[in-house]
Amino acid sequence: MASETSSTAGLPGRYATALYDLAHDAGSLDQVASDLARLRSLIESSAEARQVIRSPLIPRAQQSKMMDAVLDAAGLCDLARRFVGVVVRNRRLAQLPVFIESFESLLARRRGDLEAEVVSAVPLTQAQRTAISGATGRKVRLVEKVDPRLVGGLRVKVGSRLVDSSISAKLSRLQLAMKGTA
Repeated sequence: MASETSSTAGLPGRYATALYDLAHDAGSLDQVASDLARLRSLIESSAEARQVIRSPLIPRAQQSKMMDAVLDAAGLCDLARRFVGVVVRNRRLAQLPVFIESFESLLARRRGDLEAEVVSAVPLTQAQRTAISGATGRKVRLVEKVDPRLVGGLRVKVGSRLVDSSISAKLSRLQLAMKGTA
């Protein structure tokens, strides 16, 4: 595990690896990945679902029933449902989004895909996603984050390489240049 990235290290890495191995053995990696992406999207878009997974005050039985309703709405396959059930029983539901991200990173890495973290001031358009993916010549899994402090532009990190074309970075460089000449 020492060579694994932080998103697949520790507890999230163990859960992701276990799910990956089970899905691989069952021949359902694509189905599980698709189902987990749909679940992640559902959680991100629903304040009620986020409340259910984050609250330590909700009893385990009630969390389980609530998650069953979410899983029914998402239409997950049996393996993905059982994975979420284990997460609920182990009182790790608050970490479910991290487990999903870890699984997606592990899957991308094992398939030889690149992973790029893109931070932008506003959500990316589909055209921007396509342009970023096309610039590498390989299949790219984008991890998108929005940070309004960038003002404009992008910060793209692929592996250890960082390209910062944000307005805030340009302003910082300009400020340093002006201080150096004053």
